[in-house]
Amino acid sequence: MAVFSLNVNGRVHKVDLDPATPLLYALGDEVGVNGPKFGCGLGQCGACTVVINGQATRSCVTPVSAVGQSEVITLEGLGTANAPHPIQQAFIDEQAAQCGFCLSGVVLTAKAFLDRNPRATDEQIQQALSGVLCRCFANVRMLKAIRRYANANGRTA
Repeated sequence: MAVFSLNVNGRVHKVDLDPATPLLYALGDEVGVNGPKFGCGLGQCGACTVVINGQATRSCVTPVSAVGQSEVITLEGLGTANAPHPIQQAFIDEQAAQCGFCLSGVVLTAKAFLDRNPRATDEQIQQALSGVLCRCFANVRMLKAIRRYANANGRTA
């Protein structure tokens, strides 16, 4: 066991865990955030996505010891129910969430990608999101929401 200081959504949390513990479990069990979900446990579905150092990261295969002092951003860290982040508002406006299981992965992957590639084309956005699996097939509405966010923030291809 070891004590780690996890900077999650702007707040530092001390956790005492085995260094090999997946970040996903530290976030849910120790920190109490529910945005990242357990999906496949292999880093292939995207349900567990968080943003670390501007990169969409699969928290189910990232050991807590690998995080270091980096800030971890989860879906809860973007906005609130009363003041959603613009990408969250775009998803609300487009009614792009269905069951919500993949939402953390889609929103955080899209945001991280567009932060690095503000003039991405629809095809590039689709490629960036190709590793996030949606069970409900709300993909068309999600892509409309992501494009709405990109256009509203001066991010046009």
